[in-house]
Amino acid sequence: MKVAIVGATGLVGSMMLKILEERNFPVTELIPVASERSVGTKVTFKGKEYDVVSADTAIDMKPAVALFSAGGGVSLELAPKFAAAGCRVIDNSSAWRMHNDIKLVVPEVNGHVVTKEDMIIANPNCSTIQMVMVLQPLHLKYKIKRVVVSTYQSVSGTGQKAVKELMDERAGKSGQGVYPHHIDLNVIPHIDVFQENGYTKEEMKMSLETCKIMGDDSIKVTATAVRVPVIGGHSESVNIEFVNDFYESDIKEELSNVSGVVVIDNPAMNGYPMPLEAEGKDEVFVGRIRRDYSQPNTLNCWIVADNLRKGAATNAVQIAKLLHNNGWI
Repeated sequence: MKVAIVGATGLVGSMMLKILEERNFPVTELIPVASERSVGTKVTFKGKEYDVVSADTAIDMKPAVALFSAGGGVSLELAPKFAAAGCRVIDNSSAWRMHNDIKLVVPEVNGHVVTKEDMIIANPNCSTIQMVMVLQPLHLKYKIKRVVVSTYQSVSGTGQKAVKELMDERAGKSGQGVYPHHIDLNVIPHIDVFQENGYTKEEMKMSLETCKIMGDDSIKVTATAVRVPVIGGHSESVNIEFVNDFYESDIKEELSNVSGVVVIDNPAMNGYPMPLEAEGKDEVFVGRIRRDYSQPNTLNCWIVADNLRKGAATNAVQIAKLLHNNGWI
């Protein structure tokens, strides 16, 4: 089938190409799309070079599905145009996530909500994806009341310029001003723009998206999002309050049986998830699983995933695979 990648030259777009190839997605013709300044450059897919084209050219080529990773403004403008041409759109930006008539999908959690009529499907925030992969099976068994999460997010979540900035600072060069403060040897408790309520947009995404994906507005989520000087991989400290009590051993067993989740929990041998070990992998890793003794029915855990893969590109390709398996593309 014809597959378009909108934002093909960016970090996530490049990873989408890699995941499509790794998973042997049935691409008969690749249509890489980027901004006007990139039109005419080339990307390589399965050993073959493809010219980057404009969005208008891509629409005229009638792709069956388009994976978007080009920012919210581009998605708001172009996704409806692709959809009107009969192309399914899977969008990685935040533009469509909270629209009432747009599905927000993590296939392992709520893939069942996707229908043949869905022309635009939203890919959730990277930090939300990895968290709900762990929350959902526990919610079904113990019912979650409240989640308190602090994130430790890598610079690749901001893009290529942020990765360069970190490495430039590490080499003693001045940065490009991607962040409001020096990032090397520092942590910045500020991801995305601040809202009137004092939270950042990133923190509110985690609160709102979690409830939408899990289909339960009763779950209370409060987040603090922090940027750390790590190139790739997001980490999260998560405190979960349940309605029902639990045994730690049952929690570990439950999560060990979840497809796409890997439990690494052996503190006696220094065994716990870390970004370096999650890099290049599609699974979500969870460890440091322990009871919170400060209040009843509450659990602490540590969740890590490759933000460019499961947090973005892999999840998008999994949605495309879901559409293909159902015969909709």
